Amino acid sequence: MSSNNYKAPEHINITRVKSFVIDFFTWTYLALVTWKIVYQKMILNTRYPEFFWYEAQYSALIGLGLAIVLFATPLSLGRGLLGLIKIKDDETAVSKPFSYIGYLTIALTFITSYYVSQISFKEFFSTAGLDGAKRIFHALFHPNWAIFEEGLFAAIETIYMAFLATALAIPVAFLLGFFAARNLMNKNPITFFLYNVLRAIFNISRSIEPLVWAIIFSVWVGIGPFAGMMALCIHSIASLTKQYSEQIESIDDGPIEAITATGAHPIQIVWFGVVPQIVLPYLSYTIYRWDINVRMATIIGLVGGGGIGNLLMQYQGQARWNEVGMLVIIIASIVWIMDWASSRIREAIK
Repeated sequence: MSSNNYKAPEHINITRVKSFVIDFFTWTYLALVTWKIVYQKMILNTRYPEFFWYEAQYSALIGLGLAIVLFATPLSLGRGLLGLIKIKDDETAVSKPFSYIGYLTIALTFITSYYVSQISFKEFFSTAGLDGAKRIFHALFHPNWAIFEEGLFAAIETIYMAFLATALAIPVAFLLGFFAARNLMNKNPITFFLYNVLRAIFNISRSIEPLVWAIIFSVWVGIGPFAGMMALCIHSIASLTKQYSEQIESIDDGPIEAITATGAHPIQIVWFGVVPQIVLPYLSYTIYRWDINVRMATIIGLVGGGGIGNLLMQYQGQARWNEVGMLVIIIASIVWIMDWASSRIREAIK
């Protein structure tokens, strides 16, 4: 069956091209990070070095030059990652020169993250900072039980909002998952093109956080739980479709080939050859998604998505930390109960 599958056109040297691209971006990144972080931050001790685009351009030129010069050497990270550098049976990749370029990249990334995050242990342990944190935590651990009923009803709204978003996303993601699975859509150029279009759409949708979707729908349909539900639904469709399609791509091809040999219709092949293999993983993914949506629903309320998040935003904005502490207890209880329930359900369906 695999011999009849359509494959995207590939050039003979496509792997070498990919290797060169990896080298180019790696060396460009190393050049820019070395200049901005190692030199300006660590050596010159510049607190807030200003960024100029010509620095990125010069780094790209340096990266291009190093990629060209070192591409044919053992220092080529791209060739090493894509298997173009031969490794003997008595050798390991970690001892090869290209591995040290990878180690250097990882090390500089950690250093860059440290400086970009502006970590300051002096400020963290300052007297004023510790006193402020002490006041807030004292209030959080002495919640105002007078708002328990208000918070509970808002939490119930949050749970139903997450449930409906998940329920609406399931059938859509179930159908789209088959069209986003490469092993089912690489039969001819048309289906392969559709596969790439769908993957691109869902990658974009998934990359936009539910908070952003909540803002969009708050403007579209108004502030409230409807906007939050729509935000969770859109993000759930994209995420579940990805999970469903990846599960389809990892199924056993044996049943499909056997059913195909009988001359079955493509729909019959999917229904009898694919669906039985994905039912249990689908249930597990779906339950886990509802668990995620419940937790997300408490956050998108901060931007007008309804539920307990709206209350949290109001009391936090007024610095009423005792009330915030009560809401935190309710949210934590919901998350704990959902986690316990979902684990039980997943265990039952195994």
